[in-house]
Amino acid sequence: MPPGMALSEADIQGDLDRRRPGTSRHVTQRNEPDAVQILSGVYEGKTTGTPIALLIQNTDQRSKDYGQIAQQFRPGHADFTYWKKYGIRDPRGGGRSSARLTAPMVAAGAVAKKWLAEKYGMVFRGCMTQIGEIAIPFESWDHVPNNPFFAPSPT
Repeated sequence: MPPGMALSEADIQGDLDRRRPGTSRHVTQRNEPDAVQILSGVYEGKTTGTPIALLIQNTDQRSKDYGQIAQQFRPGHADFTYWKKYGIRDPRGGGRSSARLTAPMVAAGAVAKKWLAEKYGMVFRGCMTQIGEIAIPFESWDHVPNNPFFAPSPT
């Protein structure tokens, strides 16, 4: 990140809150706060041009929750895909599609998103437009943050 950009935990936390577990009945019920801390690369609220180190504590790990994974792939996860691609599988819950990897990706993306908005005026938005065979008609971006599926429709 270039030096001089204003950056705080609050710039990152909103995106982490959106992907945070335990926020609806449709996602894992582990209650991870995913609170980000900036450890380096920012001084007095501005980026320094050196690497930015972020810390997101894993506060609600439950190894027992992963007991059946060795015998069965989890729906909605990339366990099977990674097993087919890499030929090896770690059933302990910290694999390549683990929240412990997706949380830092989201945090890094939030930093990049802020820089791109400031430098080029870019805006990033996303929403669910289909679930299986069910198409979700686009009504308004205003609906996206107001439902657990991030759909552009209130229904």
